[in-house]
Amino acid sequence: MSSSSTFKPLRGRRIVSLALNLPGPAALMRLGELGARCLKVEPPGPGQTPAGRPISGDPMGQYNIGAYNTLHEGVRVVQVDLKTERGHAQLARELAKADLLLTSFRPSALHKLGLNWKAVHRAHPALSMVEIVGAPGERADEPGHDLTYLAEAGLVPGTDLPPSLLADMAGALLTVEASLAVLMQAAARGKGAHRQVALSDAAAWLALPRHWGLTLPSGAVGGAHAGYRVYPCKDGRVAIAALEPHFAASLFAAAGLPPPDARAPFAPPAREAIAAWALTKTRRQLDALAVARDIPLCTLSNK
Repeated sequence: MSSSSTFKPLRGRRIVSLALNLPGPAALMRLGELGARCLKVEPPGPGQTPAGRPISGDPMGQYNIGAYNTLHEGVRVVQVDLKTERGHAQLARELAKADLLLTSFRPSALHKLGLNWKAVHRAHPALSMVEIVGAPGERADEPGHDLTYLAEAGLVPGTDLPPSLLADMAGALLTVEASLAVLMQAAARGKGAHRQVALSDAAAWLALPRHWGLTLPSGAVGGAHAGYRVYPCKDGRVAIAALEPHFAASLFAAAGLPPPDARAPFAPPAREAIAAWALTKTRRQLDALAVARDIPLCTLSNK
């Protein structure tokens, strides 16, 4: 095993998370992989399973237990009613031992619970905090979810749902980044630090290539380049990413086309010729060509 896979920069750090659904638990999973000791505090769930175990108070644990279990592998989970004095006292004991608190409540809800940054910092000066919110600034209390943030960023061009929860997962990575930043700041200054991560900002970050025009239909990686497209093939589809000149030259040679200059891949006849060529090949043949001719591609079924 390499040293990079065994190095745990957060070993010895304690993280308490109140964050539910996907972004917070996904961030906590990554922080645990970096060596942190992770505690997830959930609200009481709606009863027990037939086996007598308490049902998760996290909605993810109720509508997709498989995803929930993966996200919480290696995480200690406890149910605490933060609306009671006993629950507050239990959380306070955990926070007194922690280095970082993760939340995903709206700021108004945190304030009602007495868990806004000002209150937390007063009670636990050494504790750092990262808040996950939907949108930044005055919009932080607005309701929203992954779909609305992606739509706002221009990443839902049609009526089909996006293939993954992109804003949530990007938000989780930004939360890990913010967590590392506040822990470093706290170590340097000797007192806890605070940051806020907005899922709408995560969606906007993902949308930058589209904003720059790269992924628009007229862009090089939006379909205008014949070597960067998805084509039907004989028994499925093939995603080709022959963007660089040497990859494009290999693709054109495989398709029986003349060596391309810089403009050739953007010409409609090139797209038409490669589309016709791909239709004559099976996925197995295309996979073999990828190896033999050094063409970056991935074959797909039609399922």
